[in-house]
Amino acid sequence: MISLGCAKNLVDAEIMLGSVLQRGMEITSRPEDADVLVVNTCAFIDSAKEESIEAILEAHQQRGLNRRPDQKLIVSGCMSQRFAKELRQEMPEVDAFIGLDEVKELGAVVERVLANGHGDLAFADSRPTYIPDYDTPRFRLTPAHFAYVKIAEGCNHPCSFCVIPQMRGKHRSRTPQSVVAEIHGLVSEGALEINLISQDTTYYGMDLWPMKAGPRQPVDSTHGPTLAALLREIQQIEGEFWVRLLYTHPAHWSDELIETIAQCDKVARYIDIPLQHIDDSVLRRMRRETSRSHIENLIYKLRAGIPGLMLRTTFIVGFPGETDAEFAELLDFIRCARFERLGIFKYSHEEGSRAAKMPGQIPAKIKSARYRAAMSVQQAIAHEIARQKIGTELKLLVDQPHVARSEGDAPDVDAHVVLSKGAPVGEFIWRRITGTRGYDLLA
Repeated sequence: MISLGCAKNLVDAEIMLGSVLQRGMEITSRPEDADVLVVNTCAFIDSAKEESIEAILEAHQQRGLNRRPDQKLIVSGCMSQRFAKELRQEMPEVDAFIGLDEVKELGAVVERVLANGHGDLAFADSRPTYIPDYDTPRFRLTPAHFAYVKIAEGCNHPCSFCVIPQMRGKHRSRTPQSVVAEIHGLVSEGALEINLISQDTTYYGMDLWPMKAGPRQPVDSTHGPTLAALLREIQQIEGEFWVRLLYTHPAHWSDELIETIAQCDKVARYIDIPLQHIDDSVLRRMRRETSRSHIENLIYKLRAGIPGLMLRTTFIVGFPGETDAEFAELLDFIRCARFERLGIFKYSHEEGSRAAKMPGQIPAKIKSARYRAAMSVQQAIAHEIARQKIGTELKLLVDQPHVARSEGDAPDVDAHVVLSKGAPVGEFIWRRITGTRGYDLLA
């Protein structure tokens, strides 16, 4: 299997492979030995779609190189969900396309493909409704010491640049009991880091309330399940481990959630909160359900309420109609806010999104220039923050004998700590920071 895209897609890949094993099949790392190749695609932005198409074509070519004309090719994931009908016409070499509701059924699809020479198009016209449970078979693709736990699926936000709700359906939360049971199992197996993921982790549980929540509605556990209540339950699980929050949305943070994180020592002092922009006019066009004043107040409350917090965010540059003044406002905000971790996306024109129809589409050259300018500002900030760590002692999680991560570094997206003296993989250690190398620390 080739799995592309985000951690949410990775969990889908783990579930698909779990269903294959449940059917008594084997997984091989040697493509030439496989009876079936699977490409789990991403369709978040243009570059992701291009990468997915290249991976499909390479997998098809691999069959010829392997001299395995009987080898089958299955395509899954977001691009398959979104464009399966079109892809079936344009890529007849693919034996089956499956949608997101069918991830748990890959084993059965493989059996049909091998038996019939092709598979049914396991794709529904309606939006997906599937959500995994704690006992859903999974074949973990992460190292033993960390894991991703999908606490919800889908999204209810109306962001004008995004088509994820069209691909993944409405937000639907797992029960707290299901999530806690899965984490219990992972910790008992030796996981030291649990990364909670969904399209919007701060919306967790609100779809289970008797009355559903709206943007910036006060959120507390008196209404029903919340992320804060879930974190308090996870805190009670025995063992030493980190719980990391990824993909939070600024519209649904609450005082209770901030207090809970501050009180729970197992919750990493790390918040991933994509803001996308800061100019009010751009935020309205993006339909972000928030404002500059709300964002600034939230950042103040987060940093004041959670000592030692490290914030990660992402911004979009080149959104339709973004003026030089609006971009300059974003740059000034980045300089003032001094985020510990920050990423920049160049706006991607997504067919079917509201923003795709907006006037004032920005030329690629300008988007690239703004990307470079924003990253240059952040690079200076990140390097200064890194230098301030020199001489301090940090708790680290070892990913490789000479590579570790701090509490402020999520896997695959953030910086590393390079160890001069090796350490056992998959263990916590304490080390003194001695220097920096680009974004990375030396210890």
